[in-house]
Amino acid sequence: MLLRATVGIAITVIALAFAGRRLWFLFTLARSGQPAPGRTNDAPKRVQAEAVEVLGQRKLLKWTVPGVAHVFAFWGFLVLGLTILEVYGALFAADFAIPIIGRWPIVGFAEDLFAVLVLIGVVIFAILRLTNSPKQEGRASRFFGSHTKGAWLILFMIFNVVWTLLIYRAAQINTGVFPFPSGAFASELVASWLEPLGLTANEWLETIGIWLQIAVVVIFLLIVLNSKHLHIGAAPINVYTSRRPNALGPLQPIMFKGKPIDFEDPPDDALFGKGHIAEFTWRNYLDFMSCTECGRCQSQCPAWNTGKPLSPKLLIMDLRDTMFTQAPYLRAAAGSHPGLGEFSTSALEKVGESTRTEVERPFIGSREGSDHAADDGYTSDGHRTTGPELPVIDESVLWSCTTCGACVNQCPVDIEHIDHIVDMRRNQVMVATDFPSELNGMFKNLETKGNPWGMNASDRNAWIQEVDFPVRVFGADGEDTIGDDVEYLFWVGCAGAFEDRAKRTTKAVAELLHLAGVSYLVLGEGESCTGDPARRAGNEFLFQMQAMQNVEMLNTIKARKIVVTCPHCLNTLGREYPQNGGNYEVVHHTQLLNQLVKDGRLVPVQPIDQKVTYHDPCYLGRHNNVYVPPRELVDASVTNRVEMPRHGQKSFCCGAGGARMWMEEKIGTRVNVNRAEEAIETGATRIAVACPFCSVMLNDAVTSKQQQGEAQGVVVSDVATLLLESVR
Repeated sequence: MLLRATVGIAITVIALAFAGRRLWFLFTLARSGQPAPGRTNDAPKRVQAEAVEVLGQRKLLKWTVPGVAHVFAFWGFLVLGLTILEVYGALFAADFAIPIIGRWPIVGFAEDLFAVLVLIGVVIFAILRLTNSPKQEGRASRFFGSHTKGAWLILFMIFNVVWTLLIYRAAQINTGVFPFPSGAFASELVASWLEPLGLTANEWLETIGIWLQIAVVVIFLLIVLNSKHLHIGAAPINVYTSRRPNALGPLQPIMFKGKPIDFEDPPDDALFGKGHIAEFTWRNYLDFMSCTECGRCQSQCPAWNTGKPLSPKLLIMDLRDTMFTQAPYLRAAAGSHPGLGEFSTSALEKVGESTRTEVERPFIGSREGSDHAADDGYTSDGHRTTGPELPVIDESVLWSCTTCGACVNQCPVDIEHIDHIVDMRRNQVMVATDFPSELNGMFKNLETKGNPWGMNASDRNAWIQEVDFPVRVFGADGEDTIGDDVEYLFWVGCAGAFEDRAKRTTKAVAELLHLAGVSYLVLGEGESCTGDPARRAGNEFLFQMQAMQNVEMLNTIKARKIVVTCPHCLNTLGREYPQNGGNYEVVHHTQLLNQLVKDGRLVPVQPIDQKVTYHDPCYLGRHNNVYVPPRELVDASVTNRVEMPRHGQKSFCCGAGGARMWMEEKIGTRVNVNRAEEAIETGATRIAVACPFCSVMLNDAVTSKQQQGEAQGVVVSDVATLLLESVR
């Protein structure tokens, strides 16, 4: 027993010394990030997230097969934590049992059951990695760019944990010191194989098995702390400190010393976005440490699926690699990095030449024309090409994002990809003034005309002249506030007022509200863009100006309930304007119209006899959790609705979000064409939409296909126009 205890303790002490050193490094590295206020508020909601997402594995189970395998592995290691207590107890007492529960047969059964389930999980993971190998599938594999060799090492170590566990437990059964009288079926099976070796051999197998078990466990710990499997420890903390809004929630304002920046009088040393790895927060660093490299985000990303350089996974990996490479500087600076292109002199003096070179490496820029850059920006094994003159983040990666939210929605550890991308865009726009030239026109139009198309405000009411029913315009009767007789302010939106296809939706909604007897009015010339495209493009200053102007106006006229046809307006007015003091009850037109149908105020009398498929807008679905009302409206309006393969939370983007509507799509295939082809393949003759951006993008794609002699007779229609047809 003395020899057994001495060797076991020696292995543990040596390993824990290395583990402790690594943990201290990770802790001080995370602490070196900028402040991230509010990440521990509302503890009950965060505890619930731990229960549902960590213990319940909810997000992982969105993908059934890998989700079940992960549940086996995760819960297996929780249950097998009891065996770690048992193995260390056996160093000092051969017949050690955990107090109270240590001899219950059900405990022995549970330990063996989960040992077997862990092995089943390992087999499933191995099959998944073999069938989704980047070597065979290239970019189509969700593991493209992941550290696949490290993943195989982890699977091997998990296997080692289980077989060493069963060996020493089986030997304990044969030497008569096993704590459980029955129940441990797997251990008993292995014991039957070892029994013929005799008592002496089993005594040695017991001791050697205990040493091997301890060695495997502590070596596993060291591998985890020094690999991408760091997520095992980081992910639960990341989930607890993640933003907990309903759906994806609003973008966060730019913060300075724990408070939103006052753009009318910003501090001289404020950081506008993220222009260097040292300008990210401690919560951002935790994001990077938590990435599992599972590739779920990558598999759902519309940019990646259409040949763009953006992979949410690879972006986070790039940021993580940069964080670790520049860790000596980050720890030395400890949040004192000045930003705005400058570095902490005192911190630079404490690091070596190689670290200094990395710190001063360009953070965001173009990789085009570099001798070190491969044609597609990746090495043959899927990793970013590197070189001291290459920027960490290729600017084309940032501007490929549609902010659709598929990455955040799918991420099992709550990484906030969109926040990182928009923060880097903010730096490019407001500090580096380096952004796609097409955005110049959009920014100028917002500043001077109050809409991204540059149309005159006097034309906002033009659509009213095209309808044969009365539409109340605020101020036309001299009122200066919205009266109690008005149920809703109808926020028409820029697209709804100026874009021909969106105007059809505006007129349909207005007529339906009129038919239902809903009292509403519009602002007309008093309406201005919410600022959504400016904010998503990184121009936070312009967004704040638009938001403050609109909030002041809406508060002055005492707006309470607002109905919109644009999900981007829904998200901005309802989710982001509260940051500026604007709190309103905002509903999407599909929500209101669906309620009117349920209440019998609108009655579809003749459903449209056509096959229709519904496209989920990203900002209505993933960003605001509105999936059912539009479908119920379509079902009430048509005889046959079919779903596209990618729908609901996995819906594919139209390509217009993130200000992409105003940028040229020069790389890869077009996102809107990809989505339109999927809709056409359902055999539907109508594609139902619930967003003016989606309407424009899918109309353009369908028209393009029709010019090629395909998709004849296919029409893109807003849900409201379908309802109006059936009501009429």
